[in-house]
Amino acid sequence: MAAVQKGARDTVPLRAQALGIDLAALPKHVAIIMDGNGRWARRNGLARLLGHREGYRALRGVLLTAAELGIKYLTVYAFSAENWRRPSDEVDGLMKLIEKAARDELRAMHQNNVRVNVSGRIDEVPAGLRNALESGVETTKDNTGITFTLAVNYGGRAEIVDAIKRIVQDGVKAEDISEELVQKYLYNPQHPDPDLMIRTAGEMRWSNFLIWQAAYAELVVTDVTWPEFGETQLLGAVKEYQRRTRKFGAVVE
Repeated sequence: MAAVQKGARDTVPLRAQALGIDLAALPKHVAIIMDGNGRWARRNGLARLLGHREGYRALRGVLLTAAELGIKYLTVYAFSAENWRRPSDEVDGLMKLIEKAARDELRAMHQNNVRVNVSGRIDEVPAGLRNALESGVETTKDNTGITFTLAVNYGGRAEIVDAIKRIVQDGVKAEDISEELVQKYLYNPQHPDPDLMIRTAGEMRWSNFLIWQAAYAELVVTDVTWPEFGETQLLGAVKEYQRRTRKFGAVVE
């Protein structure tokens, strides 16, 4: 671990090093299930939608922290395919909130060299949200910093079903189908599989998120709700990740 120089500017990498994090062994791709917005709101006597709003405020800080730390890909579960089952007023509010956040944060993300990406059945979301997401992708497509993916109307099983449909439509023979081929038909085949999966609010479920890609991701669960999640928790998760020995099914002595 490199020594922290006296008088150096206090940055995220320096604070990470002070915690014993090896900057040369960071997870390349971090995925986050942002859970607990409603519980946070209830605990603070607020409406659930205000919890979601506070959660999106937290997301900006986590994204910028991850970018400064040196993580190359960050994917977050913003709205699942199953979330349509929630009360209609909450769903409508979430759609508007995601759209507003996408528009309001675009300038800051572009200035910070963030490349915006989306994952999910985007064609099924309201037109205003779809346009905001597509604008973010187009505006930042040439940026070279962290790739930030919003999973919206996303489901891991739905992604696999969509991949199978496209494989069939392309007339691929059964004997030519392999894991490598299926990977090419997923929503973002150019992204590396996530190394680290973080879930907030203490739930021990995968919740249909990146179930193909995260087959060998290291899972870190924290009891902290998403609106309370910040640099301290992100660095803690990275440090826990670095304690693990990744085996990928093999025996590691």
